Amino acid sequence: MIERIIHWSVFNRFFVLLVTLVIVGTGIFAFKNTPIDAIPDLSDVQVIIKTSYPGQAPQVVEDQVTYPLTTAMLSVPGARTVRGYSFFGDSYVYVIFDDDTDLYWARSRVLEYLSQVAADLPSSAKPQLGPDATGVGWVYLYALIDKTGQHDISQLRSIQDWFLKYELQTVAGVSEVAAIGGMVKQYQISVDPDKLRAYGIPLSLIQTAIKQGNQEVGASVVEMAEAEYMVTASGYIEDVEDLEAIPLGMNAKGVPLQLKDVADINLGPQMRRGIVELNGEGETVGGVVVMRFGANAQQTIAGVKEKLKSLQQGLPDGVEVITVYDRSGLIERAVDNLWSKLIEELAVVAIVCVVFLFHVRSSIVAVISLPLGILVSFIIMYFQGINANIMSLGGIAIAIGAMTDGAIVMIENMHKHMEKTPLTEENRWQIVAKSASEVGPALFFSLLIITVSFMPVFILEAQEGRMFSPLAYTKTYAMAASAGLAITLVPVLMGYFIRGKIISERKNPVNRALIAAYMPLLKTVLRFPKSTLFAALVVTLIGFSPLDKIGSEFIPPLDEGDLMYMPTTYPGISVGKAREILQQTDKLIRTIPEVKTVFGKVGRAETATDPAPLTMIETFIQFKPEAQWRAGVTKDTIRKELDAIVRFPGLTNAWVMPIKTRIDMLATGIKTPVGIKIAGSDLKVIQSIGLDIENILKDQPGTASVYSERVAGGRYIKVDINRNKAARYGLNIADVQQVVATAIGGMNVTQTVEGLERYPVNLRYPQDYRDSPEQLKLLPIVTPAGQRISLADVADVYVEDGPPSIKSENARINGWSLIDIENIDVGTYVEQAKERLAQELVLPSGYSITWAGQYEYMERAKAKLIYVLPLTLAIIIILLYLNFRNFVEVAIIIATLPLAMIGGIWLMYLEGFNFSVAVGVGFIALAGVAVEIGVIMLVYLNQAFKETIEQHQTNKLPFTMKELTHAILQGAGMRVRPVMMTVATVIIGLLPILYGTGTGSEVMSRIAAPMVGGMVSAILLTLLVLPAVYLLWRKSQLKL
Repeated sequence: MIERIIHWSVFNRFFVLLVTLVIVGTGIFAFKNTPIDAIPDLSDVQVIIKTSYPGQAPQVVEDQVTYPLTTAMLSVPGARTVRGYSFFGDSYVYVIFDDDTDLYWARSRVLEYLSQVAADLPSSAKPQLGPDATGVGWVYLYALIDKTGQHDISQLRSIQDWFLKYELQTVAGVSEVAAIGGMVKQYQISVDPDKLRAYGIPLSLIQTAIKQGNQEVGASVVEMAEAEYMVTASGYIEDVEDLEAIPLGMNAKGVPLQLKDVADINLGPQMRRGIVELNGEGETVGGVVVMRFGANAQQTIAGVKEKLKSLQQGLPDGVEVITVYDRSGLIERAVDNLWSKLIEELAVVAIVCVVFLFHVRSSIVAVISLPLGILVSFIIMYFQGINANIMSLGGIAIAIGAMTDGAIVMIENMHKHMEKTPLTEENRWQIVAKSASEVGPALFFSLLIITVSFMPVFILEAQEGRMFSPLAYTKTYAMAASAGLAITLVPVLMGYFIRGKIISERKNPVNRALIAAYMPLLKTVLRFPKSTLFAALVVTLIGFSPLDKIGSEFIPPLDEGDLMYMPTTYPGISVGKAREILQQTDKLIRTIPEVKTVFGKVGRAETATDPAPLTMIETFIQFKPEAQWRAGVTKDTIRKELDAIVRFPGLTNAWVMPIKTRIDMLATGIKTPVGIKIAGSDLKVIQSIGLDIENILKDQPGTASVYSERVAGGRYIKVDINRNKAARYGLNIADVQQVVATAIGGMNVTQTVEGLERYPVNLRYPQDYRDSPEQLKLLPIVTPAGQRISLADVADVYVEDGPPSIKSENARINGWSLIDIENIDVGTYVEQAKERLAQELVLPSGYSITWAGQYEYMERAKAKLIYVLPLTLAIIIILLYLNFRNFVEVAIIIATLPLAMIGGIWLMYLEGFNFSVAVGVGFIALAGVAVEIGVIMLVYLNQAFKETIEQHQTNKLPFTMKELTHAILQGAGMRVRPVMMTVATVIIGLLPILYGTGTGSEVMSRIAAPMVGGMVSAILLTLLVLPAVYLLWRKSQLKL
């Protein structure tokens, strides 16, 4: 069938060229319109439910909101994990779905289940779905500053909330614009309880009066003089004076009593759970642009920048927008780096062709087929919706060497035919068809083997699947395209381009050198075939010796350019102290000359995608271009320098990558490479287990830092209401709690309407009534009977420890230990740490520990690869059998694969690489390419063997051992050129990726290493071991 396709293509040249032009046109369109990003979106399909429950402690939030929501969400179809966070005043529930779930279907199902449970939640708890964004959604962060000092941080926050936010949300691809830091303006009403007591006014009357004094109403229309006049009655609160004038009734003398008579009314800041700071210069206001799921990151960021530029004119004088995190730089660096590698590879392939063939026109055939294969893969990428990122472009990059194999072998075979039969206008296309048909079927199958052998990568799931499936897709498409082009377009191009004087193989100096070096070795091998096999076996066994010296990791760390400082503070820290630490750490980081900006964040932004407690600091560090760095300075030395400078008691340092960390935090909740989740029912027991883990692992070799969260380390003032005492005064629990909630905690009773802006109105007692447990005991309460009592008459007030926040996973309460490691791989560290914990940690019944973070992914990926690699082998065997229809020939090629792996293992060991999913993918790719050159060698040996047999049968001569050796010398020795060209294009083509630097090189070099090292040992195997095995097989077959 393949031969028929080749003949049809050769004799229908115009149609083939026409289709090629259509492919070129469509490919260029797809190339220009394919979305671009730095890395694939590795985040899980997840839906976030954020519920605000103002003023409530974490335990109350957990009991009344988070626990009912998590238990309800466990039964959502497709939900894999339900993770709950209960913070002060906020609940976050993360529903993580199976990979194949559509995000919008998942959101609709969560809404359905949410509607069932919403009725059971407290009336003031309002659940809402988070944005349709993912873990990589934080694409752009900016800060608002005013160097002139004309605007304070509350005014800057108003600009962010009521101007920039809504303008930026109109940009295509933006899901949400979240504010961070600053202060929200609040009208604060401090009611004097003594005056309330004097006038006999309960607190509830104040609440009702404020609500009734802040409303506006319409009264239909009035018709006058043939025109309609709409009637409205004004009544919105617009300033402090409006609040002061709210009537509360009449006093005993009949004088109107107003709010200002019983309360002080001021403007102040609303209580906040997030602060941002820039360059150690003081507090500021920030904004986070969250990208919509599936949007084009580069276009979204460009749209945001353009919008900000146009909005600059509308900002007040002195206010500037400063970029503090911009992913477009990473995207451009990553994509540019890979494009330069692709161009280098194309140049290398062209040079190899010219050097080996000594014919420029012939090289053009190979070089033209390459971009066409790439364009075909872009067409499929575009229609499949795959982004152009370091992984999808990397798939094309690692395929380039193998993509030219078909063209190279066909061109070389045509050169052989032209040496025997000179080309004329009459016989040109017959020779093209004949030479292409000879090697076409075997080539097609060998290219198909490379294509199909990569299919098992699609079986990888979760983060590793999302990381490598774009690479697998594009490599598969590129190889499939090259296999198709090899039997259609390449023969046609050969007919048009290969003409003129062809230098014979014997006159080509490169070939002469190759044959001169190879023939003596081949003759020696054929003289001692059994010894050769024994030597190959010994080399194979010794070759696997570095295996136990190579570590393991999940995915090599990707240098994103920017850095994030994420220390953990001890629980119960106040907002004021957190702000002080944030400014001090930012100021120290800014002292490093290579640092461009430092944007520090403590607490959470106003978005469901940020469940950060007040103890979590996230500092985004932007660097200057590397050309401006000091001599000899690298990212590692900067990190060590920063770690030495930023040293604070109570702070545990962690220097991480922004995108990867945010993905990991949302996927597993763990922000460090390794984490331990402790599950149980009692937070105090969980905390004691965490402290034991911390003490055991702090001196474990490889531990950079270990910190177990103080899950019961918060500080509480407990108001324990005595029901009997309350009943004596005619008070219910709710009556006392209303006073406690409103008077102490403060309650937002309404909001002002000031044009398009809205600000809360808060009601509470003055500071000096609620600044200590002793003062709280004296808090006055007016009973329904008009008695005046204090809080201590009906409740005990005391200080106790409690949870600063509560985490749960699948409705089981969790505590986490965060471990940062150095100078050791993840796999080795966890194995050693597991052994130590098994010996020294005592776990009470009902409690369990689970290793999480990168280790969790690595174990899952390892389990998959255990059966993915044999599956690859099975696919290769099936395809080989379809081509050769002979089990012996299939066995010869498969048995030689271990020797091919040795080179890959040794190169990894010498380069200091760890085993990872990227390396596994590299070995899968190696299997296909190593088999391909084995197939080419076997085809040439079979050709020479059949020709010799036919000659002897024609001449009726006996076929002896001498003739068999001569046939193998002809098949292997005289056809060393195409084999070496194939290997040279693969190895030299991958060298720019293996030894390249720049964004994305960390992952790509791990894929290239097994392929380059493996091809070096595979060529030795193909040139020396394979002919020896072939000799022994034919010798036993012919009984010589």
